[in-house]
Amino acid sequence: MRASGMEEGKLTYDVVVIGGTPGGIATAIAAARHGRTVALVERGAHLGGMSTSGLGKSDIEHREVIGGLFLEFIGRIREHYVEQLGEDSEAFALCREGYYFEPSVAEKVFLEILDELPGITILTQHQLQSAIVVDNRITGVRLLNRATAQECELAANAFADATYEGDLLAAAGARYRLGREGQQEFGEPHAGEIYFDYQNGAILPRSTGEADDRLPAFTYRLCLASDPSRGVPLTSPPPGYDRQLYLAYLSDLEEGRLSAPKVFKDGWGYYPEHFDTLVRALSVTDLPNGKVDANINPRPLAFPFAEENEEYIEADWPRRDEIALRHRHLTLGLLWFLQNDEAVPAEHREISRQYQLPVDEFTDNGHFPWQLYVREGRRLVGEATLTEHDVTVTEDSPTTPEFEDTIAVGEFPIDSFPVRKKQPGDSLVLEGYLGMLAHITRPYQIPYRVMVPEKIEGLIVPVPVSATHVAFSSLRMEPTWMALGHAAGIAAHLSIEKGTNLRDVSTDQLRGILEAEGQVLSYREAASGNV
Repeated sequence: MRASGMEEGKLTYDVVVIGGTPGGIATAIAAARHGRTVALVERGAHLGGMSTSGLGKSDIEHREVIGGLFLEFIGRIREHYVEQLGEDSEAFALCREGYYFEPSVAEKVFLEILDELPGITILTQHQLQSAIVVDNRITGVRLLNRATAQECELAANAFADATYEGDLLAAAGARYRLGREGQQEFGEPHAGEIYFDYQNGAILPRSTGEADDRLPAFTYRLCLASDPSRGVPLTSPPPGYDRQLYLAYLSDLEEGRLSAPKVFKDGWGYYPEHFDTLVRALSVTDLPNGKVDANINPRPLAFPFAEENEEYIEADWPRRDEIALRHRHLTLGLLWFLQNDEAVPAEHREISRQYQLPVDEFTDNGHFPWQLYVREGRRLVGEATLTEHDVTVTEDSPTTPEFEDTIAVGEFPIDSFPVRKKQPGDSLVLEGYLGMLAHITRPYQIPYRVMVPEKIEGLIVPVPVSATHVAFSSLRMEPTWMALGHAAGIAAHLSIEKGTNLRDVSTDQLRGILEAEGQVLSYREAASGNV
């Protein structure tokens, strides 16, 4: 049930999920399929987080560990493209069995699943104002209806924080981390201030390993039309456009930082015809129906987005919206520069002009994505903390550890965007960039305890989980968050059914239900085919 507005007052549900991200959607679906009433609360007008805002290339390296609700999601996407394009067509092949998709298709599929569950009330355009906490237990939340300016209160037995920012856990008074741990805190080799040679997998001498409060750069993840008939050309630069912000890309081009990567992998956003051109400011991957997923390439020293997210996480929403608008203008400015600036070689401009904003996506937002790519925000301090040691292997530890309370498996290589702009002496890489540490990251188990706060009862945290910055740089993928949301929704159901606190839920029972519903809990069994 969709509810775009509510009158002032108090409504009661079994479960309240704050954040309409894929992890939040999975939490709501899992709880509702076990008979629970759920309010799914999203500040924006659209559900789906990054999956419906341009991130159409699923970040997955090991499909054998993908199961549960994400597998259902991409299965339905596949069915959509089979019906639309035909299973034997070249166009269908671009969806890669449903793992690559257009934002509008992702939104359509999410809404179809949610519409099948009358126990879910969708509250878009509702902003979290505060949490009601009594004796270390969250009992309610206050929301602002942004469309009517009215406030309302929701009560529930269980609450889930599925925001990218970690807003509910902070409002409830749970302890959290923000920024990067130092190397000494958990003995993580890649923690703290770091210069990392991504081509050769080596930590560079200027690294200090010191802790700080910096976060990986935020960007927008663009969906662009590669078919001119389906594109909306830019006719003017964005407000505040300054070409000086982008001219340093010319140095990246001259010095070889826009050349082919040392390791070339299909589907990672590499177009050979873009190598050694300024178009490599973007990482472009084909999607169905004449569109591409265009990420902002973090490897050039000219990358302008680092540090632009300062203040964002702890700011109020008016200030956050200002910062998001700044990122939008920076992004459109980069496109304008690549397509129009006379300093850009004519051939490069011609290639860039092949990519336009899509006429049939984000039609209520100027064909531009709704969701800022918040790669990392607050991170819960939970009953367990996932660290670099849990997600990587070494000669001394050739396998990742196993946990008795495993409820999901992660698998994507550690990948953190830069945290600082170009500093004096930078000649190879921006500080903080950890580029695809595939040489050490292996599939790993995630324990239930990373979702459970130290003290606050009634709260489970499937998205801003308890992990160090380094470990979070692997875990922060939508397929993993959907797996965690799946577990969180069932845990909320069990806590209500058994009358227990979320921290006391039987993980044996939880794991049994997850396995019955297709969740992969053992990467070793998945690799052997015994799931």
